[in-house]
Amino acid sequence: MPPGIEQSTAAELAALVGPLDELPGPRYAGLARRVRELVALGRLPVGTRLPAERDLSAALAVSRVTVASAYRLLREEGHASTRHGAGTVVEAPSADPVWHAPTTDPAVLDLAHAAPEAAPQLLPAYEQALARMPAVLAGHGYAPSGLPELRAAVADRYTARGLPTDPEQVVVTAGTGDATALVVETLLQPGDRVLVEHPTYPGALGIVGAAGGRCVPVAVDAADPDAVVGAASIAVRQSSPRMAFLMPDFSNPSGARLSAAGRRRLAATLWQQGVLTVVDEVTAELWLDDDGPLPLYAAGLPDAATVTVGGLSKAVWGGLRIGWLRTDAALAASLGAALGRRQLSVGILDQLAAAVLVRDLDAVLAERRAMLRERREVLLAELAARLPHWTAPRPSGGLSAWCGLPPGPGSATLVAAAAPLGLVLAEGRAFGTGTAFDDHLRLPFTLPAGQLRSAVATLAAVDVALRTGPPARSPARPVTVV
Repeated sequence: MPPGIEQSTAAELAALVGPLDELPGPRYAGLARRVRELVALGRLPVGTRLPAERDLSAALAVSRVTVASAYRLLREEGHASTRHGAGTVVEAPSADPVWHAPTTDPAVLDLAHAAPEAAPQLLPAYEQALARMPAVLAGHGYAPSGLPELRAAVADRYTARGLPTDPEQVVVTAGTGDATALVVETLLQPGDRVLVEHPTYPGALGIVGAAGGRCVPVAVDAADPDAVVGAASIAVRQSSPRMAFLMPDFSNPSGARLSAAGRRRLAATLWQQGVLTVVDEVTAELWLDDDGPLPLYAAGLPDAATVTVGGLSKAVWGGLRIGWLRTDAALAASLGAALGRRQLSVGILDQLAAAVLVRDLDAVLAERRAMLRERREVLLAELAARLPHWTAPRPSGGLSAWCGLPPGPGSATLVAAAAPLGLVLAEGRAFGTGTAFDDHLRLPFTLPAGQLRSAVATLAAVDVALRTGPPARSPARPVTVV
């Protein structure tokens, strides 16, 4: 068997699949659907060799034709492939969705994007930045890895949070997504595997796919966040990913947050297996309940074991395109050089304003948390009153609720039906690989209270119409999910 390929025995897979008689439709279609679900949940890692047709048919007590037909369907859908010397191997179907920019139409209620309005500290920061501009206008205006004062401010904040950092370990980028893309595009080779939480941020899935990487999904659940540790350990052994993309704090969209012990175990596991972890911290300091800060994921690891990315889009404003990455100084220099080849510099005025904001970030975050707490309560109360048959777990931080939908119309249908009514949503499938999560909908609580009430009222009306009338035919409006 080729290196990196591990086999699921017929007995193991049969136990995971369960009785086929309980599944609707032809048995082969039910078996293929169960395999897809197991992959989506991370219980059957990408790269696993499926049992031989004869063995699985015996374990499931079905005909070999049933298993062969299921394997054929999986291959046609991109969920499996036949490899020389390895048989039928689980794959994640590649996807290259077309995203469009968020709407600026004031008549549209936008619940597709988890992006609040600007923090009040933004304009004063730009006023201070403008006052500083005369001092830099005599120069060429380029700062390939970032202005020294901004790199120092970011480094000092990491140090204050328990992760000693020098400015040379920081590279300034045009947002958190830009930092992630820089790492992936520079270090990933086509065909490399990347371990991702499932569900996860769609932008990360798109970045990996654009670089030719293959995502290895591992199930994450806000109700049991540390369960991802064991699942990731199995996935690493079976799939040998080169990289991992994680959001240890208030993962987007699930809201899951690893415990202090859980993040230590997961960090040690990935480091020992030689997996470089990209840690997205864009929502790490947006805790809304009493649990407060937890140790940084990268704390206690060699600096080169992780690349921590962050930025100001959620804490301050999405229009302030300032992000950064933090890693080993040598790797930071290499990534900074790659960024310099792609773009000579991030805007100097924006960096000067960001330096002011990072130094005052505790005050900014305190106000942002208070605002999000109020809006979270409004959203959850409206959902409980108008859509009580939905499941809306209470997130302890972050910017959105990951709602479970009851049997019936899925999120794609809801999105399509709501769009003509001026309500923009992001369907659950955007947050997963393949066709997972049509039974979920991410609802941000970033809009003002009145708009949240109107949005949920519209959503409730759409839900009633779909459950009592003919299916909606209006196509969903494609969106960029943030």
